[in-house]
Amino acid sequence: MPPCSPLRRFAWPSVPDDPSLIYFTSGTTSKPKMVVHTQTSYPVGHLSTMYWLGLRPGDVHLAISSPGWGKHAWSSFFSPWIAEATVFVYNYGRFDPQALTAQLHRAKVTTFCAPPTVWRMLIQSDVGEKPVGLREILSAGEPLNPEVISQIQRAWGLTIRDGYGQTETTAIVGNVPGSVLKAGSMGLPLPGVAITLVDPITGGVAEEGEICLDLSEPAVNLMARYHGDPVRTQAALRDGYFHTGDVATRDENGYITFIGRTDDIFKSSDYKVSPFEVESVLLEHPAVAEAAVVPAPDDTRLNIAKAYIHLAAGWAPDSATALAVLRHARNGLPPYMRVRRIEFFELPKTSSGKIRRVELRARENDAADQQAPAPGGMARRPVPRAQAFPAKLIRAPAKAGESSF
Repeated sequence: MPPCSPLRRFAWPSVPDDPSLIYFTSGTTSKPKMVVHTQTSYPVGHLSTMYWLGLRPGDVHLAISSPGWGKHAWSSFFSPWIAEATVFVYNYGRFDPQALTAQLHRAKVTTFCAPPTVWRMLIQSDVGEKPVGLREILSAGEPLNPEVISQIQRAWGLTIRDGYGQTETTAIVGNVPGSVLKAGSMGLPLPGVAITLVDPITGGVAEEGEICLDLSEPAVNLMARYHGDPVRTQAALRDGYFHTGDVATRDENGYITFIGRTDDIFKSSDYKVSPFEVESVLLEHPAVAEAAVVPAPDDTRLNIAKAYIHLAAGWAPDSATALAVLRHARNGLPPYMRVRRIEFFELPKTSSGKIRRVELRARENDAADQQAPAPGGMARRPVPRAQAFPAKLIRAPAKAGESSF
């Protein structure tokens, strides 16, 4: 038997800017992009995430996120690793709210982070008493509606702290432990993060605009680039900012409130409509488990607000339910934001659970194209709309001084 070769030390020098990880974005508005993070941006950048999560040495942390997504690296690896906390993994084939709460009790989980889809499913079931060890509860991935936060607060006596970031970043805005929470707000910029709101029309700094990272200051927790895609890299890193594509407002105390994706916000009768604000009101009705609001083309108003609704258990997809939801929305929304059409529908989602409003917008545009007059003046055959209820056919009583639908 020939002697073994002598061991040779393999050395390859690396620098902080060398690539470390590549994650795909979830693809809510377009095809997923490949995000390149460096030896610094995720390991060191996640100090901000650890601070937002409120992790302490010895904690037991559970985050609901699949290993293929950036949020898994946020909450199931780097942040608890830095904090010397234990990562609890709950593996399941099909989500069961009651089974999840049983695990929270059994493992004495202290900090728990879940996407809004999970929180919405939890409040549709009996969440029961607060798990004995639970100290911090959080949400990330997409904005969490205030009604969900209120219901968990009443059941567990804990407030879900919202936070914000992207696959391209770590946590960059958040409500941190012990801070004063403002209803509906994502919180304040996290330490070391320079957030600027940029008016998408003028390019100037504004109190309402696109959430951007100011690149004139070191952005430790920012990606290096999109892999193999210099065009989209340049589009995101332009004019001295990293552009998130999300629009928000900032109040006099610095609190940042999400409005929507730049692609999701639309105009109706020359008013700007934020789908998130409309959806938040819809979710206050017990019939609504989930909702997605998109623009439906309209000859008079340019667009009207249409709501695709996934019903809660026990509610029938009929005109009576639609009328109840429309009445509720009418009382809770200004006239220009009112929902004019409802359709009960299984919401399309990414594999990470985010609603793909881009598919619903395309569906509305296709329907409008097919209903438009064809050459020669003949009307095109309309697209079938199962379980769709226009507000003009389901009238709610008008309030004093207001016109009906």
